[in-house]
Amino acid sequence: MFQTLYSYFWWERLWLPENVTWADLEDRDGRVYAKASDLYITLPLAFLFLVVRHLFETYVATPLAGLLNVKEKIRLKATPNAVLEKFYAATTKHPKQADVEMLSKKSGCTVRQVERWFRRRRNQDRPSLLKKFREASWRFTFYLIAFIAGMAVIVDKPWFYDLREVWKGYPIQSMLPSQYWYYTIELSFYWSLLFSIASDVKRKDFKEQIIHHVATIILISFSWFANYIRAGTLIMALHDSSDYLLESAKMFNYAGWRNTCNNIFIVFAAVFIVTRLVILPFWIMHCTLVYPLDLYPAFFGYYFFNFMMVVLQSLHIFWAYLIIRMAQKFITGKARGGLGSDREETDNSEEEEEAAKNGPLSNGHPILNNNHRKTD
Repeated sequence: MFQTLYSYFWWERLWLPENVTWADLEDRDGRVYAKASDLYITLPLAFLFLVVRHLFETYVATPLAGLLNVKEKIRLKATPNAVLEKFYAATTKHPKQADVEMLSKKSGCTVRQVERWFRRRRNQDRPSLLKKFREASWRFTFYLIAFIAGMAVIVDKPWFYDLREVWKGYPIQSMLPSQYWYYTIELSFYWSLLFSIASDVKRKDFKEQIIHHVATIILISFSWFANYIRAGTLIMALHDSSDYLLESAKMFNYAGWRNTCNNIFIVFAAVFIVTRLVILPFWIMHCTLVYPLDLYPAFFGYYFFNFMMVVLQSLHIFWAYLIIRMAQKFITGKARGGLGSDREETDNSEEEEEAAKNGPLSNGHPILNNNHRKTD
């Protein structure tokens, strides 16, 4: 049964144009072609990325946070209460008024005390500013290096300047060592993001992030199997061109450098819109949709690859809407809190009460007003 499923999965008509077989893509005469087995290494490399990330966040990002004076906001802890804790863990973190009154009777606390307990308990679970800074630092570093490496891989290739060259001789296109390593590193990184998403900072677009990671992994893997490598390298480099700008804006936001954050974010918004809403659909997707049909009839792989591109482009439109709204707020001076999906809904009542009594606090100590707005 397994052999039957295996043979159906690798049926040549699913992956390759008609009159082309896997035998045509076997290594010969010094020419090397992409093989599915090449990507097995990406799974152990993904776990290696997680180890490298831990070391980076500990020995690079944390000292950097100290240099940039990343401040933690004081968070008051909820008093241990078995009744309230059980409801918090098993039912909801945001009880309705009827639930609050019921819990007040069960726990022997006043309604006000129950509401205060839930506010403090929710704030305890929110990720710290240091955690978010470390995560942004890691992604900034990878995306910047990946973008530079990606440009080095494709900038001297003819298909970087003439998209019709992407399909010249397809699918009999040999793989270059630089393409192998670019694919391997990118796919390993996205596997590591998927593995760590449960422990990373949970943002408002959490579901969209999962869809994005899965779609990206499928696209990278499929483009490798079907030898869409030239198109794949262009798409990956295009995506990396704006991501490092967003992560650097987050870093400055967490450090309280609001003007720097706003300026970088506006640059990011411009690059994102140009690359994801102009170049990708009108150049790259046109290349993958139109040009191949001049060479061979459409087959399953052609439809599947372009369907996944449409999924990815739909996410880009969703994010572009959020980015444009945020950029407008930055330009008009109305932006408050964090960046887009990274902004968390913090319950501030308790901190405000303490501030009224003791003045602003940071890391448990009074601080002077330096005219920085509240960071997320």
